[in-house]
Order: sequence, then C-alpha cells, then structure tokens
Amino acid sequence: MSSCRVAQVAVAGGEFELVERELPQPGPGHVRIAVEACGICHTDTFFVDAGVPGVRFPLVTGHEIAGRIDALGEGTAALGWRVGDRVAVGWFGGSCGHCAPCRQGDFIVCANLKVPGWAYDGGFAEMTVAPVDALARIPESLSATAAAPMGCAGVTTFNGLRHSSAGPGDLVAVLGLGGLGHLGVQYAVAMGFETVVITRGAEKADFAKRLGAHHCIDSTADTEVAEALRALGGAKVVLATAGDADAATATVEGLRPRGELVIVGADSAPLGISPLQLILPGKVVRGHLCGTAQDVQDTLAFSVLHDISPMVETAPLERAGEAYRRMLSGAARFRMVLTP
Repeated sequence: MSSCRVAQVAVAGGEFELVERELPQPGPGHVRIAVEACGICHTDTFFVDAGVPGVRFPLVTGHEIAGRIDALGEGTAALGWRVGDRVAVGWFGGSCGHCAPCRQGDFIVCANLKVPGWAYDGGFAEMTVAPVDALARIPESLSATAAAPMGCAGVTTFNGLRHSSAGPGDLVAVLGLGGLGHLGVQYAVAMGFETVVITRGAEKADFAKRLGAHHCIDSTADTEVAEALRALGGAKVVLATAGDADAATATVEGLRPRGELVIVGADSAPLGISPLQLILPGKVVRGHLCGTAQDVQDTLAFSVLHDISPMVETAPLERAGEAYRRMLSGAARFRMVLTP
C-alpha cells in the first residue's frame, strides 16, 4: 500500500470528503496505526469549525482511535512495541515532556498537549501516525468499536469518578445520560457508589435502571434537582457530563457538605454559583480532562473486568460526513464510530 484514504475537511466548517493521501511514515518515537475504528466526539466540532487556535486545513480529525500497529519508527521496538499490537489513542495524543506540568508528571495538562486531529492527523483515516507515549494497549477481549470511544468518553468519566472524593457507598449523581453519561453511570455502579441519574424526562428512568442506577431524578419535574438530591441525603459527588452550565449549577445545592461538582461536559456559558455557596459548606467545583495513555489502558482493563462498554452506532469511512451530522443532531445513541 502506497496510499491510504482519509475523510478530510478542506476549509473551516466545510463538508467531509474522502480523498487518497500518500501513506504516512512514522518517524523516531512514532508508530503507524491501521485504524479499525474511530469514535466521533462532540469536541471534533472545535477543530472542524476552527474554534480553537492552531487548526490546519485540510483537516483530518478524530481522537478516539483503535487499531493495530502497522509500522514502527526508530526506537519504538526497544520500548516493547511490535507490529500487530492492538492500540488505542485518545484525546491524550502525546506530551512534550519538558513543560512545567510534564516535569511534575502531570502530562494530561501538558502546555503542548498533542491532541490527534489538532496537533497531527487524527483517526478519520485508514492509517495514522502517533507518538508512542500516546499508545494504550487494548485487551484482546474488547472489540475495536468498543475500545475507540474509551480513549475520550470512557477515560473522562472513569477518571472523573475514580479521582473524585467519593468512596464506596457514597451517593454519586451523574448529570446527563448521553455519550458520556451512559458510561459514567456504569462506572459509578461498578465502583460501588449509590448511583443517581439526573436526566430530562421520566421515560429515561427505565434505561437508567437497566444500566444499574439506584435512583433517577427527572430535571423537568416539579421538584427541583437540588431538593431531590437532598431528599436522598445529598450527593458526595455530581459528575456533570451534560454540556449545560445551568443544569450543572442546579445541582450545587444538592451536594452535601464537602461535596464536589466534577465538570466534564463542555459548555462556554458561565456557572451561576456564588462564593458563599462554596465557602460555608466547603464545597468544591473541579474541571476534569480525560487522562493519559496509561489512564486509557486502566479504563479499558476496568471495563473488561466489569463488562462495561459504550453503546455505539457504526458507519464506514466514506459516510463520515453523514455520521458526523448524526452525532451533532443528537440522533445517535450513544456514540458514533467510523470503521475504516
């Protein structure tokens, strides 16, 4: 193979087009990956619409990649990687290793974080090249289509919960039951939390219960969300997966003293929280950003152990534009995955 197909966007806000490109070659410290699956994440819109600085066009986006190593760059074999290894690459697509956060070992907030589809071509392609520090090993028992979304949606909710202040038996609420939320509920249950789902519409309660949730709060009901949480004893942690600042704000009064609001759903609107709401009861609001390659690998292993997987719809690479629009419309339940 001397070339490969990619689904690219030629200009900001443009349509996806399938084109042939020269086969990329891995440099030192990099590997070439034959992509078997790539999730479509809502944050891909940041790149497609040039909503963040430094996006280059034509653009090949995609930061939920699963596949097999196809070729090794110089020095990678010595690090234990082999052609044929099953690997995933998520939002964490490599770090610089020399900025202050990296020198402190906090690689996920690297000042020069290499997000696939932003720093280099992403996974909307048959082949892509990534640095070895971005690679997570995929367990043999997990399919590529199940593994791909774990590089962003999975590790974000898994890490957001395991690094929270909640312990087994604590009341933990998951705000939202979409692409992030449906995974967050499964992880919360598996971690031993008394799990509450906050969602819009009573019809979603049955689905939440099938995922293992112990309680369901309808945010459209007459009872306010915070009051409903207090009636259950108050939440130790609220994991806000919905990108809705107002909905996240509405949960704060439902936290128990020393409770924590963990924000993982992106929204540009401000939170309507006063300092007194936080100071007097000692509450915490924390933003959380996915995790490193090792965190992705931990997520995959935990998911296999507890039989947790994302609900996905698949589409071939040539239908990337249609699949992307389906993700944007909210019609997909719950993750769209391209299968080159």
